Amino acid sequence: MFKTIALILAALTALPAFAGEPLTAQEFDAYTQGKTLTYADQGTPYGIEEYYPDNQVKWAFDNGECLDGIWYQEDQNICFLYEDGRTPQCWQFFLEDNKLRAVFVGDSGTELYEAWTSDRPLQCTGPQIGV
Repeated sequence: MFKTIALILAALTALPAFAGEPLTAQEFDAYTQGKTLTYADQGTPYGIEEYYPDNQVKWAFDNGECLDGIWYQEDQNICFLYEDGRTPQCWQFFLEDNKLRAVFVGDSGTELYEAWTSDRPLQCTGPQIGV
C-alpha cells in the first residue's frame, strides 16, 4: 500500500508544473518588450510577434504578412487587438523554465509555447497585390 502511494507521488512530481498565476501586464511587458518571439503549437511554428513600447505589437503567421496591434490587460488575461478589425484575442501567459506558455481564453483550447527569442525585427511581406 505504501509502495503504491510512493509510486503515485513520484509520478506526480515528475510531471511538468503548470500551476501558477498568469503574468500581470507589468510582468508580461517586462519580459516581452524589445523582443521578437516565435510561438509554436505542439512543435509546429504558429506565428511570430514583435513587442514594442506602449503595448504596441506586430504579429505575423507563417505567411509573413504582418498585422499591427496593441495589447492590454483584462482581468488575468492579456488581450490583443489587431488592425484587421476582428474581436480581441485574449490569452493567459505563464513564465515556465524562462519561456512563455500562452493559453487561449475560449473554446479552442489552443496552447502556444515560446520556441525562439530574437532581438531582431520581424520581417514582413507586403499585402497580396491584385487580390
